Amino acid sequence: MKSFRGKVAAITGAGSGIGRALAEELARRGAHLALSDIDEVGLAETVSLCEGLDVKVTSTVLDVADKDAMFAWADQAADEHGDVHLIINNAGVDLSATVEGASYDDFEWLMNINFWGVVHGTKAFLPHLRATGQGHVVNISSVFGLVSIPTQSAYNAAKFGVRGFTDALRIELDIQQCGVSATTIHPGGIKTNIARNARIDDSASAFGDDPAEFGTEFDKLARTTPEKAAHQILRAVSRNRRRALIGPDAVVFDLASRLPAGLYQRLLAAGARRNMSKR
Repeated sequence: MKSFRGKVAAITGAGSGIGRALAEELARRGAHLALSDIDEVGLAETVSLCEGLDVKVTSTVLDVADKDAMFAWADQAADEHGDVHLIINNAGVDLSATVEGASYDDFEWLMNINFWGVVHGTKAFLPHLRATGQGHVVNISSVFGLVSIPTQSAYNAAKFGVRGFTDALRIELDIQQCGVSATTIHPGGIKTNIARNARIDDSASAFGDDPAEFGTEFDKLARTTPEKAAHQILRAVSRNRRRALIGPDAVVFDLASRLPAGLYQRLLAAGARRNMSKR
């Protein structure tokens, strides 16, 4: 997909952050948009930002964890636009809790959105992408899909799952030579609302995660704007990359993932202990 002009792109989590930035950038490049988000107000704001650029924009309020709603939206998007060439499974949430402290309800809430939402979006849109003969699946993982972090076990599990799922999909599509491809995206710290809206269990505070400061502290570490992330993601799609590291910190995480497990895990544990001692 060398050019996005005239193509139809579907994006989940389009109401803010990377999803909104992708919608705006794709609209500027002449792509028509089928947008979704559970946040009706945020979604409407994104639609208003993309209108007036001589592209068709449709929107649907839905929860990506709802399989039936996702399949209905995929069919609706294809009916309204005629084709769908690109699905970007971007919607995600965060949970900060130890393995012992995380409730099953919170764990299932995150997995249903961050992992199953990606599966639903991929499977719902794949037939429509195949029909165009030039489709692309973009699934958002994370640097936490490369390296595991304390208090992020649920998030790690989901993002490692997205990575493995999309890698397997890409190989299958390579074998089939059907004109559809797939890319896994590993963003580092991006200035979005995900940390500010995270669920934070009391158990995480023992490891240095302060619920009152979690989002603020994340913002200080986030080095990449959603707009820069969107440019890098679309460049990866146009170059048909298998994986894309988004932001300079993502490169560091990727290098860390190549170290022996015992080494990087001991380094993380030592860093966490120092952080705890400062509080």
